[in-house]
Amino acid sequence: MPRVWDVPVHDSTRVRDARVAAEEAAALAGLDASRTAAAALVATELATNLLKHARGGQLLVEAVAPPSGRPGPPVVQIAAVDHGPGMADVTAALGDGFSTAGSLGAGLGTCRRVADDFGLHSVPGRGTVALARVGAPGSAGPAAPAPARAGGVNIPFAGADVSGDVWTWVRAEDRMTLMLADGLGHGPEAARASTAAVEEVHRSARLRPADILRRLDGVLRGTRGAAVALAQLDIRAEQLLFIGVGNVGARLREGDSWRHLLSRPGIVGVHRPASLPETVLPWGPDRLLVLHSDGLPSRWVPPADPRLPGSDPAVTAAVTVRDTSSPARPVRDDTTVAVLSPTPPDRP
Repeated sequence: MPRVWDVPVHDSTRVRDARVAAEEAAALAGLDASRTAAAALVATELATNLLKHARGGQLLVEAVAPPSGRPGPPVVQIAAVDHGPGMADVTAALGDGFSTAGSLGAGLGTCRRVADDFGLHSVPGRGTVALARVGAPGSAGPAAPAPARAGGVNIPFAGADVSGDVWTWVRAEDRMTLMLADGLGHGPEAARASTAAVEEVHRSARLRPADILRRLDGVLRGTRGAAVALAQLDIRAEQLLFIGVGNVGARLREGDSWRHLLSRPGIVGVHRPASLPETVLPWGPDRLLVLHSDGLPSRWVPPADPRLPGSDPAVTAAVTVRDTSSPARPVRDDTTVAVLSPTPPDRP
């Protein structure tokens, strides 16, 4: 089931909770003692930074698929999200010795060195997202450049241990498939439905989205069912294929504009539409796809920062959640955002 550790960090006692969450996620991902210690260190530093620089925030810890979509064990993802003052100079903040709180200023620099992946996004007056991934030795980076990468964040409703939402990402030859599933309701039974969907997507990764969805409908019979969005990048044809059923959303950035991709009414495993047409769109270096469950407000505004398309996709997902919520208006259901973006030319 999609186990997510959602740690609110508002006083020093929660720093220990952040470390424990990272250790438990590392055990779930099968990390050895050395990489478990690295994950715990990153969680401790990011939680401490939330207190020092933002007067608190939220730490999200989970075991996720590698961003490249290649086969392999999960990695521990740690995201620190705040609505604090933000940073005027992100590059300087990553250097050792930089501090605005009178400390040694080694926190973010340490995280970047220890983690396999590290991303940071900050806007003065809006807040900061810092995200790190820690995997097993040798798990960072694909053997060959991947044309696209995916990432996401998952927030269980009301601090629950499991989320009824899930996202996954898998590559099979020239097809790279991103799925977001929202099990009906929330809690363990919703998680059981979405977990079954993940397992089937990995078995069916060589199929087109419409065929995968038909298989999902059979697999989810006997569960609560789920709303499902599937986006598949056909690398050879440079096309994006999309299909969605139920209350899941998708928006595609094309240059400077955003397009809604429509899902059909229904619940996979309970009431599937008779026809399943795929939306086929060109894919290129100026594209960015955002999939989301109904935990986001219905009229959310896509992030406009021109830096985000080149950012780690999980950072973009976390920024999307942050900018559509606030400490006074927390998420209202299990909330998941998954992002697909081209791999920048300077990244593996």
